[in-house]
Amino acid sequence: RPAARPLLSLEKFKSVAIQSASLEFCPPFPETKMSVPPDPRFSVSRTARFSLIHPSSVTVAAPPAPKAAAPVRQSAAVAAEDLFVSDMSVAEKMEVALSVGEECIQPQELEKLFEAKQHPVVYDGFEPSGRMHIAQGVMRAINVNKLTRCGCLFKFWVADWFAQLNNKMGGDLNKIRTVGQYMIEIWRAVGMDMRNVRFLWASEEINASPDEYWSRVMEIARLNNVARIQRCCTIMGRKDSDEMSAAQIMYPCMQCADIFYLKADICQLGMDQRKVNMLAREYCDSRKPKIKHKPVILSHHMLMGLKEGQEKMSKSDPDSAIFMEDEASDVKRKIKKAFCPPAQANDNPILDYCKHILFEFYGQMTINYKVRCAHAQIIVARGGARWPSKLTKLMHAWTTVFPSLGWLTGKDVLDVRGA
Repeated sequence: RPAARPLLSLEKFKSVAIQSASLEFCPPFPETKMSVPPDPRFSVSRTARFSLIHPSSVTVAAPPAPKAAAPVRQSAAVAAEDLFVSDMSVAEKMEVALSVGEECIQPQELEKLFEAKQHPVVYDGFEPSGRMHIAQGVMRAINVNKLTRCGCLFKFWVADWFAQLNNKMGGDLNKIRTVGQYMIEIWRAVGMDMRNVRFLWASEEINASPDEYWSRVMEIARLNNVARIQRCCTIMGRKDSDEMSAAQIMYPCMQCADIFYLKADICQLGMDQRKVNMLAREYCDSRKPKIKHKPVILSHHMLMGLKEGQEKMSKSDPDSAIFMEDEASDVKRKIKKAFCPPAQANDNPILDYCKHILFEFYGQMTINYKVRCAHAQIIVARGGARWPSKLTKLMHAWTTVFPSLGWLTGKDVLDVRGA
């Protein structure tokens, strides 16, 4: 009751309470709702307004049930007991890991990393931006399996916000996320070992710890000038001179911050991402205090486009690449039309496919051909070539098939890695 109004007398209060089916009033704590049932066994303190003495005569309505807690988001850090443990030696791990990269900065740092950590964290990010070509599908799965076999924890950064910044899929985030799920399922189908692989969506992870992430982005932007950041914009498949939006200028700063946000030990991206990876190493020296352990850069080879002069595949040119959902007839047509000059091993996309896709996936391939009206077969493998002893007399005829290799004898070895 408001203090300005007089209190009920004890007798008046008793009569009102007994005759009422229920008497509700505001207690000292407004969030609790209390009611007095029609029961004459109660007394009232004369010094405190509406203070009930007998608890048995009071029922307290239960407060509203709290909302169910949101499911706990999978953290970027994963418990060690969930991971595959490799029994390889440090030397063996180094050999396998270096076979992934066309360039490693720095090998001695990588060796120390394998000595110190059982599960080094490897980072790679991808934009869900449309169709997946064979380099991103098969070659990516091969490289991931090599590193997880060494015990590494591979964190895929599903860069949905980055794809939106780069205006992929028309900037529609729902479409971008659908494409991201499609790409993950392709990797499952092609045989990627998922035991030590985690897919982390950029939008979810950044929103989970925005202070940590954006403060890092701002620091990277503050320590570098516009010209340095603009040189990194080639990571988006754009030239330095291309006109870009302000959002796209943020892109390299964000990608650099991803490496530290994910606590990555190894940046395992393509050679086309080298500039931003080097920016991350420079940032370790430019900030105060300096970051002692810089991320190791392990850059893989960029598979050539199928047309002459194409250093890498292009999604905008369907005939320059084989896509994961291509029909067998499409694959055959593209291979037959591909640039493949005789006696030229360098800048030859077909040999590039053989080295990085066929030999890595199957270990060998068989070539059937005719020599002087006789049928022959060469089994070309990663370690060299094997041939039946019956073909010894036909070795000289090989120059008609492989004129750049010279004369071969039965003891010669065709090393495809050096071809």
